[in-house]
Amino acid sequence: MALRVIGAGLSRTGTFSLKRALEQLGVGRCYHMHELFAHPEHAAVWERAAAGDAVDWERLFDGYGAACDAPPCLFWRELSERYSDAKVILTVRDPRDWYESMRSTVVELMQDPSLLPDPSMRDVLLASRRLVLDGFCGGRFDDIDATLRRYADHCARVQATISADRLLVYEVVQGWAPLCAFLELPVPNEPFPHTNQRDAFRARANLRPSRPS
Repeated sequence: MALRVIGAGLSRTGTFSLKRALEQLGVGRCYHMHELFAHPEHAAVWERAAAGDAVDWERLFDGYGAACDAPPCLFWRELSERYSDAKVILTVRDPRDWYESMRSTVVELMQDPSLLPDPSMRDVLLASRRLVLDGFCGGRFDDIDATLRRYADHCARVQATISADRLLVYEVVQGWAPLCAFLELPVPNEPFPHTNQRDAFRARANLRPSRPS
């Protein structure tokens, strides 16, 4: 199965809602960072990709019809070239809201994996930290202005590279209509799956209390 949809939007831009929506629409299973917890061996593959090594994308995405969130969104260019028939969705949100959501969820975990009760997940988070915080953020996530520039640059590069007929710039608060029109699929009768708000993220991860600063 080749990827039909590639999510280029960064984590915490509604990517878990997008995953659920694509699966509900019948696009196929959607690869998301959560997949790394089920397949921790994939972390090494993504780190090799970040180092510029060749990756067997077909093997990695075997059984998936879509991919979004990190790490896939960090390789949107490679994936959009490899799967040239796939459509690309750039999920976006207010940049400062995005930063605060990142800071209080995935970044908190990446900076302190001991918050997770399951030690087996911690190696995955360390790999994610190298990809997202050290790689995409250049080790400067706490520099708000620098991180917001990286967010804006990422969105601009996607829109400058992917042809307009192949790209949807999308906020998940828009619901089904623009997504289904873009994918040429009927609108479901079920509500759009707005999921993974900040409190839900923490509950799903079963986080330990944060350490005092």
